Parts: sequence; C-alpha cells; structure tokens
Amino acid sequence: MKRIITYGTYDLFHYGHLRLLERAKNMGDYLIVAVSTDTFNAVKGKKCAYPYQQRAEIVKAIRYVDEVIPEECWEQKRDDIIRLKVDALVMGDDWEGKFDDLKDICEVIYLPRTSDISTTSIKLDVKNNH
Repeated sequence: MKRIITYGTYDLFHYGHLRLLERAKNMGDYLIVAVSTDTFNAVKGKKCAYPYQQRAEIVKAIRYVDEVIPEECWEQKRDDIIRLKVDALVMGDDWEGKFDDLKDICEVIYLPRTSDISTTSIKLDVKNNH
C-alpha cells in the first residue's frame, strides 16, 4: 500500500483544494492530510475564517481523504513521514524545493496549483465586494 501525505491550512475550502487532494490520492492508496492548527497558523501569520476543528472536519469529509492529523509546527513533517510510514509527500508547486530535504526518507512531489483560485484571492474578492 502506497501512503501519501500532504499539509495545508484548508481555510475557505475551494475547488483548488479539492483538486490537490484528488490528485494526491490518485498517487497512492491511502491519503493522510495534515491540517494546520490555529496556533501554528498564528506562527505563520495566518488568520483563518474557520477554526482548526471545523477545517479538519471539512477535510475529513472529502472522499479522497483517509486520515486527518493536526499540523502543529514546520519540523513535524520528518517525524510524521517516519511514524506514519509515508511513501510520498505531495505539496503544491508554490512550495517547490522547500521540502527537498525529506527526499532521503520519501518521494517529494510538487503538483501544479489550480489556476485562478486561491484562498487569498477569495478573501480579497469578499473584502472588495463589501
């Protein structure tokens, strides 16, 4: 069984998120999604519209997702990959090269982002239309 993991905030869940999860799942048999906690997002300077528990529940409900875990810090990826026996880390290509240090323990794949959609653009559209 090929195990895949990906990480993200998944705030204002949209079609780009769905496509990433679908493509990640198609690369293996079991998809683990680490959803960033509110505390970790604060460290990253992100403020979410929805709290961690709600974002994790939304992601867990997606049919491509087999397991959801919390992402609590940058450094946990190596431990997660080893502990969960992950074969491949899949991330959007906006992270290209950032996780190449993990290639010694798993395959690292950067997928092209879905064009014309992002949480940031949705937030800007909502702000500008109010």
